[in-house]
Amino acid sequence: MVRTTLQGLQSKIGAEIGTSDWFEVTQHVIDDFARITGDRQWIHVDSQRAACESPFKAQDGTRCTVAHGFLTLSLLSQWMQSTILIIDQRAGINAGFNKIRFSGPVLVGSRLRARFALGACEPIDGGAKLLWNVNVEREGQTRPVLTAEWLTRVLIATAPDQCALQAPGVCR
Repeated sequence: MVRTTLQGLQSKIGAEIGTSDWFEVTQHVIDDFARITGDRQWIHVDSQRAACESPFKAQDGTRCTVAHGFLTLSLLSQWMQSTILIIDQRAGINAGFNKIRFSGPVLVGSRLRARFALGACEPIDGGAKLLWNVNVEREGQTRPVLTAEWLTRVLIATAPDQCALQAPGVCR
C-alpha cells in the first residue's frame, strides 16, 4: 500500500504510483457478476459449452469461459483502494473515463493486477481532479488485458473544528 497526501501526489505526475495485489478470476466470481448484471452470455457462464465452442483457449489448449470486460473494469475501485491511500482524503469520487480498451481476454482462473500511474492532477475547490493511467495485467502475459484513462476526484479532509461549525453533530 502506497500512503501519500494529495500534495505528495502532485509531484508524481507521469510516474507509476502503485501496483495492486493479484486477484484470481474464478468461475464463481464470473457467475456472481453475471447474476448481478443479468449478462449471462454462454461464453461467460456455460463451462460445458465453452469447452466445445469458445474461441478462447488456455495455455494447455483447452477452451474455457472468459470474464466479462465490465467485471475487469469494475475491479478498478477495489484495486485502487487496496493500493493507494491518500491520507488526507475525505472522499473519493469516480468521475468517469476518457478511454477504456479491453485488449485481451480474461480466461477463467486468470490472475489479474492493476498498475496505476498518475497522468494529471488539477486543483478543484476542496481537492483535486486526478487522471489515472491504468493497465490491468494478466499473470504470465506481457500485453495488458485492459487499459484505461480513469478520472477521479479527491476531496480533502476538513479540520474537525471547521466541520463541526459547518454541520454540528455530523463529524466524528
